[in-house]
Amino acid sequence: MKPTPKSAAKRTPATKRPAEEPPITPWADDDYVNPQLTTALVLLALGAVALTAAAFVPVSPAASPGFTSWPWLAVLALGPVFAAVTMRGKPGLAAGVVLGLAALAPGRLVLDLQFAVNGPLTIRPELYLPDRFLGGSSVGAGFWLLVAGDVLTAGAGVVAWRAVRARDEEPERRRWRLLVPLLAVAASVGLLTAPVHSDNGFLLARAAFEGPWPALGGYLLLAAALPFAAVLALAAPSERVARGALGGLAAAGCGVALPSVVAGLSRDDLHVAWGPVLVLLAMVAVAGLAGTRLTETSKEDAENLAGAAKLPGLFWWRLTTGVLGLATALAAVIGTLAPQVAVTALNPAAAAPVSAAAESPARWFLLAAAIVVAVLSLGVLVAPTAPVARSLLALAWAGIVLAGTAVLNTALTATQAGNLAGFGGADPSGAAPVFTYDLGAGAAWAFAALVLAVLAALAAVGTGVVEREDAGDGAQPNGGVLTPVVAGAVLAVAAFGLPVFTVPGYVAPGLWSNFDTPSWGLLTAAAVVVGAAVLALRSRPRPAAALLAGAALLAVLHAAELPLVGGSFGGASPATGFWVALAAAVALLVAAAMSAAGARRKA
Repeated sequence: MKPTPKSAAKRTPATKRPAEEPPITPWADDDYVNPQLTTALVLLALGAVALTAAAFVPVSPAASPGFTSWPWLAVLALGPVFAAVTMRGKPGLAAGVVLGLAALAPGRLVLDLQFAVNGPLTIRPELYLPDRFLGGSSVGAGFWLLVAGDVLTAGAGVVAWRAVRARDEEPERRRWRLLVPLLAVAASVGLLTAPVHSDNGFLLARAAFEGPWPALGGYLLLAAALPFAAVLALAAPSERVARGALGGLAAAGCGVALPSVVAGLSRDDLHVAWGPVLVLLAMVAVAGLAGTRLTETSKEDAENLAGAAKLPGLFWWRLTTGVLGLATALAAVIGTLAPQVAVTALNPAAAAPVSAAAESPARWFLLAAAIVVAVLSLGVLVAPTAPVARSLLALAWAGIVLAGTAVLNTALTATQAGNLAGFGGADPSGAAPVFTYDLGAGAAWAFAALVLAVLAALAAVGTGVVEREDAGDGAQPNGGVLTPVVAGAVLAVAAFGLPVFTVPGYVAPGLWSNFDTPSWGLLTAAAVVVGAAVLALRSRPRPAAALLAGAALLAVLHAAELPLVGGSFGGASPATGFWVALAAAVALLVAAAMSAAGARRKA
């Protein structure tokens, strides 16, 4: 029997599809495991209490703080924790703050170990400033409180991470996601410089690379953790977690840098250095960005903008990259032309000291790298050549590091060895002139070029991300390029590890022997070439060809050390590294040509 309309109407609700459940927002506040977040906040609070107590209890019985530092240290330790606890009603923000604060805890722990290894070599006047010469010192209860505070803070970060870890969701697009790592890298550079300038004979202020290993390891961890944590924060699917993590990271960075600034302002024999000021400025900017909305407009809204809204973003990224590249080239040119070493002759018979200048034999090498970067930066500013020039600039910056470290090595060697007895630095009789050697303006500008080169590289990478998002995904490069790419990368690593020229009596810095300041430039260039080779195998044909061409450019620039640097010594002859560098450049150029040919076939 057919159902009546009335009975059919009654059956209709039963035959309908069940109503769809409302979607669950990824990482929503009610998805957090509150007991875990509470545990993280408790651990963080205990760590802050321990760090505050360390400001009152001496870290060593041999020395006390150089000024009244406990109010500042207490605010820096307890302030972020108080903010995180007050945000407990918004678990995403609170958990993010904990994660940001915990990101620098491992680096601070290694930095604090310097008190136990050799306290007199520490540059922590807010906790330890001797009033006499010390060969060593034991640790006090304050040291163990510092260690406990760092460990508890790191533990809080682990618990907070377990409470908010991702669930396979992709993060939303973040408007400022590439600007924050740029600021974090700038802060990392500031951390590696001298914390203060000192006129105190009991406090030898020096940069991280000139200090002892525990302190160097701590500063390196801090410098690496800042940009890494910034990238992880911006990769969080939750807007609140990302903003909280950036705020916590900014607070942790200020906690490392601000005591040094206060020390320079509090004592007449200490002076504020530019490194901690740079860290503070960068962290304040990160905190400001954390207070803004990070997520871009929805996909539907972006499609309604007729595609034109993408152009200004790409324009500004290319403008930033080009300007930073030109600034890098300008600093390198000044570093080339200005004297790298300043020499002063103090003759007792003369009315005034006589000044002179010394130049690095690698200065023309730096000039060549500057010209390459300048040309590519101008290409980035021109729309038709911008994609290719940007890809090349993303690798060519390593040439500035390669040449700049060689220039700095001359200046550092002269100032360290030139002021020793027997080189004019000490004359007990006082009859002969006494020479003093100082870093010249060229060395300062060369160092500035290194910093700007890193910033330009990050901007170039950010521009590449925006370009790739606008262009969409494409095909992968031809499989036939694998062999020349691998051959070129292997040859390039060997080339950067071998000397390019030989001169009697001269031992060139390398990667496997005689590791010196220029070796960091060699290591950077080798890592950039290998990274470019790996990325080229996963890129679309045209970008892959540009990457491989940039890697070949670095290999050619390394081979150019023979005439540009070796020519300054006289009698230089090609060494194994020169021929291997040329072979690497040929292999990489062949791979680039094959990738470009594959792009034309698929077009």
